[in-house]
Amino acid sequence: GTGAACWEVILGFSLPTGMALAQRQVAVQEGPLYRTEGSHVTLWCKVSGYQGPSEQNFQWSIYLPSAPEREVQIVSTIDPSFPYAIYTQRVRSRGIYVERVQGDAVLLHITDLQDRDAGEYECHTPNTDERYFGSYSAKMNLVVIPNSLRVTAVPQTLNKVEHDSLELKCEVSKSTAQHSHISIAWYRQRGSEMPVEVISLSRDFVLRAGSAYAQRQATGDIRLDKVGETTSKLTIYNLHPSDQGEFYCEAAEWIQDPDKSWYAMTRKRSQGAIVNVQATDKEFSVRLETEKRTYIVGEPVEFRCILEAQNVPDRYFSISWAFNSSLIASLGPNAVPVLNNEFAQREALGQLKVAKESDNVFVLKIYRLRLEDSGKYNCRVTEREKTVTGDFIDKESKRPKNIPITVLPLKTSISLEIINNASNVLEGESLRFGCNVRSGFGPQSRLSVAWHLVDKLNRRSEVVRLDREGTLQPGPSYTERSSYGGIQVEQVRPGSFTLEIFNSIKADEGHYECRVAEWTRTLDGEWQMVGERHTGTPVSITALEAGFAVTAISRTPGVTYNESFDLQCIIKPHYPSWVPVSVTWRFQPAGSTEFHDLVTFTRDGGVQWGDRYMGFRTRTAIEKAESSNNVRLSISRASDTEAGKYQCVAELWRKNYNSSWTRLADRTSNLLEIRVLRP
Repeated sequence: GTGAACWEVILGFSLPTGMALAQRQVAVQEGPLYRTEGSHVTLWCKVSGYQGPSEQNFQWSIYLPSAPEREVQIVSTIDPSFPYAIYTQRVRSRGIYVERVQGDAVLLHITDLQDRDAGEYECHTPNTDERYFGSYSAKMNLVVIPNSLRVTAVPQTLNKVEHDSLELKCEVSKSTAQHSHISIAWYRQRGSEMPVEVISLSRDFVLRAGSAYAQRQATGDIRLDKVGETTSKLTIYNLHPSDQGEFYCEAAEWIQDPDKSWYAMTRKRSQGAIVNVQATDKEFSVRLETEKRTYIVGEPVEFRCILEAQNVPDRYFSISWAFNSSLIASLGPNAVPVLNNEFAQREALGQLKVAKESDNVFVLKIYRLRLEDSGKYNCRVTEREKTVTGDFIDKESKRPKNIPITVLPLKTSISLEIINNASNVLEGESLRFGCNVRSGFGPQSRLSVAWHLVDKLNRRSEVVRLDREGTLQPGPSYTERSSYGGIQVEQVRPGSFTLEIFNSIKADEGHYECRVAEWTRTLDGEWQMVGERHTGTPVSITALEAGFAVTAISRTPGVTYNESFDLQCIIKPHYPSWVPVSVTWRFQPAGSTEFHDLVTFTRDGGVQWGDRYMGFRTRTAIEKAESSNNVRLSISRASDTEAGKYQCVAELWRKNYNSSWTRLADRTSNLLEIRVLRP
């Protein structure tokens, strides 16, 4: 019910591929869960300890309070006809659907929860084991409650002057019978821009201002007070022109689930209040911003000097930047930067930039920080007046508080480059990555490399590790596969490593990281890790069975006695030659109701004839196209014996790393009816 976050708990005990527990165990989200009408609800279900294919199927049912003993089928991952009539339309329109998170775990989605959806839900997994052993289903209760949250504020337009105060009230009420908490947040929005959080009160009664208003809350200019049982009041003292916009409040009602996590059952926002703030005619203010205060050597830093004033395009401002009270650069009203001494050299080398981003935003950016860049930075804005002679005279200068930053040294100076030969591959193709140390690697150092895979659920697994002595250590989930030669790592030259994964499977999809550690010897001869760097690349794998389809065609549905005719089995998509597909032609004689195998073109290229219609063999040829998996059946001297219905069945196979075979999918073509006409 809490979306993707709930998987951190249930998927934490996932088993490596190929391993199984002693018995099957099905687990569902713990109940009872309380959810509001109209909301989008998810329920998770997970199976473990099973045998058979890694992709398990799931069937969801409900036992309604009005008939607690009667099962009502909702949706299935394997049977489209599974839903009862009451749920058929909602399943077809994806108002109810199952999201497969991985082969053995799913989420049931109910997009628009209704009162009739309350009841006991059962998740069932059809048996794929050699024998029944364990649990095959699990149940939980879902309680549907009315959405009683009400959030109201007076819609109004307020015209203020800079430095005025603003008061806005918001009333939040609920009538939920269960114990629940309320969170409240105020936002400011301008047009199509993203809303900016002003201040919020969390469900745990923690008051916090948004990043744009944190400093002003610290000085007491922003307040959020409770003025009644259901009413809160936002107060902004000393309004700025930047406060202009639409203000509204948003409330969420939270309930604690049985797993002790809190879930936002519903959110609602109030109508907005339009606030216009007129700047004082010739006043202006300046503030300085940067992302953080501590950096590492080589990281970039950007300082933004923001000018708040009325009619900025019609006025003249100059700006200067200072570091530890020494001038870095200045920009006049023409916005052409003039840099000083050492900073001019760094700007010429592309290491530093001073620019005017807009009429009221000026930027100082250092692309690669040095240790000596630690210190205090500031900007000064001066308003200038243009005389009748065209000269400028200074009127007023303002500067904000200094911003000190600290630059820490690097522990290792290596940098990495990752090479991915194919970011989107077909299942079964090899994955090949290169990881190169581009700089900072000295002759006295040694390197170790580890390859990690981070899947779509953000779960990390180590694929393989090559230690500084050159010893290869596959990760726990890849040991067996590596023993068959399915995983290979090679050091091509010092500082250059390759990883190759042969015969890829869908589970190999994700984000691959190369993590290189640098080691040096200490004075006592021991190896010590100096530091580690990592870089990554995404890989998408298309499943072999995606789009797999088969069609039977014939140009001569009506054949004259003793004439020849051809049947073709067309396989799509066009698979590479290494993808094995077997094709079987089946035949149902005219007047019969049963199909029997006529001939099979096996996955290894062999031909197997069925023993039911041996007479076909002497007058029938089967041929597989060299450039595709299409199979042609040619029959000469047609007679009444060959009249009937034909169809072809194609099976898609994959050869596993241990030389075993897995049938991925099978498809049956349309029926072809051949009529043999007497001359």
